[in-house]
Amino acid sequence: MAMVEGQRGRGAGGARSLPMDALEQLRRQAVAAVGSGLSQTRVASMFGVSRKAVGTWVRAYQSGGESTLRPRPRGRRAGERLVLSAAQQREVVEALAAGPPDEAGLPWLVWTRKAVSELIARECGLVLAGTTIDKYLLRWELLGREGGVSRRAGCPPGTLSVTWTHPRPPAGTDELHALVAVGGRGTLHFLVGKTPFTGIAEFRRRLRMQCGRDVRLVPHDWPAAHAALLGECAGPGRDAVRPT
Repeated sequence: MAMVEGQRGRGAGGARSLPMDALEQLRRQAVAAVGSGLSQTRVASMFGVSRKAVGTWVRAYQSGGESTLRPRPRGRRAGERLVLSAAQQREVVEALAAGPPDEAGLPWLVWTRKAVSELIARECGLVLAGTTIDKYLLRWELLGREGGVSRRAGCPPGTLSVTWTHPRPPAGTDELHALVAVGGRGTLHFLVGKTPFTGIAEFRRRLRMQCGRDVRLVPHDWPAAHAALLGECAGPGRDAVRPT
């Protein structure tokens, strides 16, 4: 019986590294060899794969025919590439919603990518890059649906585009609330709460202290239900700004 070149000595895990057409041929040959009367152990030795693999192919063929021998497209299902488990994500989101980072023992007054990274490193023992942090913030809809908040750039110097978003925890629990401010170069600052915010002044105060300067918040996609808070965006002695 002809064998796919390089099969012998491949090892149990090597079959998965074959191109899909070669893997299908290997499976067909192995099943045919068993069908001719050879034992699964003998066939596994001939083709350089595990006996378990041969048994799986034979059972699949017997129950579903030749179509079961065609390899499925490689790749992980959605969510399998995530570094943080669902439980770890819940833990991180709960920590964000529990209060500002200084209350969690971190050296920031509002959450930033670096602050979130430090939180994850402390709580989960993992060091994530800023781009990976953004993927989780998008996944949790903290940056708004489809990441609209993170794409706002070009604000005048000294101003930040601010909006009110509704993050959704991984566990599907109650919707949260977030004040998210983005600078012209993509800098990100935010606070998260379990209940609606009753004012913006505290957010501005924390931003001012963390940035070391006064900041002017320009509302964007601001919810009409909370329009009464917009007067706090400009700061003392400045005209109130209108949402864009």
